[in-house]
Amino acid sequence: MPRVPPEMFRFTTTERADLHTAVLYAFGEANERLETALTSEEVRERLRAVGWYAPVADHDLSGTLKQLAGWGLLDVIFNHAGTFATAEEYERKNLQYSLTRRGEAAFAGVQHAMAMLASAGALQTAVLDAVADRLGELETLLRDPDPGRNRRVFTCLQELEGHLDGLRNNTKRFNGELQRLLRLEGADLATFHEVKSATMAYLQEFVTNLEQRGDTIAAALEGVETHGVSVLHARALDGADLPRTPGTDHATPWLAARAAKWEGLRSWFAQHDGFGARTGDNTGEPVVPRVRQLHDVARRAIVALLQVLDRITDSRRRSSSAAADFRTLARWFATAPAEDDAHRLWDAAFGLGSARHAHLGHPDAELIPSGVPWSEAQPVEVSALLRSRGRTERMGRTGKVRDVAELRAGRRARAEKERAELEAAWAALATTGTVRLSQLGELDHEAFGRLLDLLGRALAERPDATGVRRAVTSDGRVEIVLRAPGDGAVAVLCTSEGWLRGPDYLIDVRALGDSHAGVSAAGSRAAGA
Repeated sequence: MPRVPPEMFRFTTTERADLHTAVLYAFGEANERLETALTSEEVRERLRAVGWYAPVADHDLSGTLKQLAGWGLLDVIFNHAGTFATAEEYERKNLQYSLTRRGEAAFAGVQHAMAMLASAGALQTAVLDAVADRLGELETLLRDPDPGRNRRVFTCLQELEGHLDGLRNNTKRFNGELQRLLRLEGADLATFHEVKSATMAYLQEFVTNLEQRGDTIAAALEGVETHGVSVLHARALDGADLPRTPGTDHATPWLAARAAKWEGLRSWFAQHDGFGARTGDNTGEPVVPRVRQLHDVARRAIVALLQVLDRITDSRRRSSSAAADFRTLARWFATAPAEDDAHRLWDAAFGLGSARHAHLGHPDAELIPSGVPWSEAQPVEVSALLRSRGRTERMGRTGKVRDVAELRAGRRARAEKERAELEAAWAALATTGTVRLSQLGELDHEAFGRLLDLLGRALAERPDATGVRRAVTSDGRVEIVLRAPGDGAVAVLCTSEGWLRGPDYLIDVRALGDSHAGVSAAGSRAAGA
């Protein structure tokens, strides 16, 4: 593996790291203007251009330049022309500094690191289309043996490699962000839900026709390789117009870099007929193009996001369990500041007072303050029967237990009737998509009451980023999706006992759980009303 020079990035770890970095940026900004050498005064002027506004003393700037030169990041150039009155003037006007190759590499490394921290990965189908277009153009250019087309072969190959690098870098960053998102459990559940929903929609849009795009690129790649990759690189080398310096071979490393890039392109898109021995694993398994691996990763991410969203929805719909309540109460007791606070928490949670007088009390308990101990309070009369028989008074014979079979049957009949009315109400309100309130037609009183309950629950929820409100019934069986009318329309709902006038909301009432089939079937009738 390559070894980084130990002093290359030392400037980022010192006490003057900010000034060192600003000076390097000043030289980088000068290189953009084709100024390769700067004096200390010119460096000071450039600092303001790169965003450094703090005053810098002469000895601090001089020390910084010397330190960067000592690390091999700057070259010192002496200008012997001219006369100077003092040694300070000689050093300020005579010495010039320029970036060395190591300094240029360090500056590029800092720029790349900051760009990576500020960038976000993306899956862009436009890049895949651009790769296919460049491969098709290369295949067309290779059919023409005219050497005058070699310059376009070179530029087209450079564009292809740039698209490949962008695809690889964006994919790696997006995959890292996606894995972090799958592990994220944010406190704001609404925002958490919206982010994961948007990511899932983004992935679904990307994987659409991804296989067809991969096959198109593979076919174009095969078309270029029929002319010979060596021929392609030779013509691109001729069109690159590399400098011909005696004793220096620029062509060999350039061709090696092109071959490595082409091999990376084949690993992404080529349909290999060989086996794993080509990659060195000797497993005998077929080599799968990375674009298909990307397709599998996206599909698995969609499934994982759906599972997380389902868990969030279930946690919102499910009522809090007694075990969870007691665990929360135990944490509150553990973090109580003092014992008195723990006692107040006990009283608020359970509503139980101290057993001062057992179950007996004074005739007028308000005359006895609650803070008086049992031993100091006035005595309470206790019946003699309480000591002998466990009762405070004489009681007659216990009455006969009545037959409750008829009562149970009546309650069961009422429960079945209420259940049937509830099912009929939900069936009358169910829709097969988004409809307006005015399309529901005339409703009976029971269905109208259920509709008002659903509308009230939905309007009590905050709208999401798209203006949609969602709510479910207390039993978690029916969900309503509500959106305000954009045209300001007004609906009039008629019932057997009157009518209601209000905004013509767009609603979608759907069943959740086991009752989905029955409510959806009945919903077609309500939607067509």
